[in-house]
Amino acid sequence: MRRLLHRFRALPLRSRLALLVATAVAVAVAAAAVTCWFVVRNVLVSSLDDALSDRRGIVSDSDVRKMINPVTQECGRASVERTVNPDLYQQIVQVVDQQGNGCIIIGKLGITLQLKKADTEVARRERDEAFHDATTSDGVKYRVFTYPQPDQPYAISVARPLNEVQDTLSNLVLVLSLVAGAGVVGAGIAGLWVARTGLRPVDELTAAVEHVARTEDLSLRIPTDDGSDDEIARLSRSFNAMTSALASSRDLQQQLIADAGHELRTPLTSLRTNIELLARSEDTGRAIPPDDRRALLASVKAQMTELASLIGDLQELSRPDAAPGGKVQVVALHDIVDTALERARLRGPDLTFEASLSPWYVRAEPPALERAIVNVLDNAVKFGPAGSAIEVALKDGVLTVRDHGPGIAADELPHVFDRFWRSPTARGLPGSGLGLSIVARTVRQAGGEVTLGPADGDGTVATIRLPGAPQPPPAAP
Repeated sequence: MRRLLHRFRALPLRSRLALLVATAVAVAVAAAAVTCWFVVRNVLVSSLDDALSDRRGIVSDSDVRKMINPVTQECGRASVERTVNPDLYQQIVQVVDQQGNGCIIIGKLGITLQLKKADTEVARRERDEAFHDATTSDGVKYRVFTYPQPDQPYAISVARPLNEVQDTLSNLVLVLSLVAGAGVVGAGIAGLWVARTGLRPVDELTAAVEHVARTEDLSLRIPTDDGSDDEIARLSRSFNAMTSALASSRDLQQQLIADAGHELRTPLTSLRTNIELLARSEDTGRAIPPDDRRALLASVKAQMTELASLIGDLQELSRPDAAPGGKVQVVALHDIVDTALERARLRGPDLTFEASLSPWYVRAEPPALERAIVNVLDNAVKFGPAGSAIEVALKDGVLTVRDHGPGIAADELPHVFDRFWRSPTARGLPGSGLGLSIVARTVRQAGGEVTLGPADGDGTVATIRLPGAPQPPPAAP
């Protein structure tokens, strides 16, 4: 059985489907044929019983008394020509006494009919009548009807051969077998056709997958019927969505590599130039003036810091959205904002920070969330003019950071969270253009949203909305 199942699983899906359809139809046809055979048999036997009941009076009471010797109690045979109709030659009429003995009064010479307990019970008046099958001494099967003889201790059994029923049933078996065979063959052909038709979209999907695996062409799309909602249509739409997402991801990856290469080229070129100047001074023995040397070393240090920051930002953005780098936990957003403010004050000593923080707890990755808020504050510090104020407020899960800088043009607002995008006014300032992209990513992972827009009057306001989380219990002392 296991080997047969293994062979079945090794067949192509189309063949398995056709075989299953043919098997299901074969079982259904076989069940219907067997049921039909039994129903027809019962109807024919019932008709035969009715015919036997109608022949109850083929032998009169006086004929029976004449055939039974009152002294010896032996049966005589009836004169068929004088007492019964010629159409009764194939029938058997038998007298049954209360002791279970019987004698045939009408029938073939030398033939005996099998007696059963039901016949004796009718003779004893224990049953009103009886129907059963019996076999004669020459092996022919008969249908027997036994009824009591009025005012006599006998019962009369009338029997007719079952050949007429069996011949009809044999013909019915032949017809049902032919019909069932034709039905199974037709079901197999129909199943194969249905399998080919129904699996054609699967074949197209398989060819498309093989084409993508062979050529890496993610632009391939499978035609789908928008009005259909069956499994094949859903699978096709899911495949198209998957290839579209993969193509978009690959395009973003290539764009990220191109943008990273462009951004790395500037600091690397400057770093290389400065190092070559220092190396040439050492090789030629021409000393660089101390002020120029300090300026070169400061530029090298700044370029190295910018490279390190850029590489860190790229590593942060290279992580999948669904795979945070640290442990997500419930943290106090007001404490993280307060820590980020301390760092921002060091970077903008000539700015005034006005903070109003209400307690708010969120579920996030603490280092990533702190870095995102630092990036927002750094952006405000970068564009805030000296002596101006940076206003930071946290209330009901809404964090706002406002500066009084030049603001952002309306046509630039849709691009502020794009990777490596920098406004024309900010291209001369330090930065990689990845800070706000990291902010948007971190806030999105925490289930919130971030926006950047013009403030009332002048400057820009960044707004971060984060869903709240239950306050964690205080730590045990």
